[in-house]
Amino acid sequence: MALSADLLEILCCPEDRTPVALAPDDLIARLNADIARGALKNKAGAVVQEPMQAGLLRKDGAVLYPVRDDIPVMLVEEGILVASAA
Repeated sequence: MALSADLLEILCCPEDRTPVALAPDDLIARLNADIARGALKNKAGAVVQEPMQAGLLRKDGAVLYPVRDDIPVMLVEEGILVASAA
């Protein structure tokens, strides 16, 4: 993935301003499998239909923000509650 270390250093959760870091590949794979089954919703309650190439995980591990086409989608409603993911 093409996110620079400098960019990762300044990005934070738009909801509570805690730091984010690249999510582990196994988590992205699990969430993408949920997306393929139509079983993953974002914080707005919409079914996530587009697979993620990566994600930015909030420091507490509760919320993941998708990265698509090397662009972090840092919108509160696009966040995925990791604990509630199938």
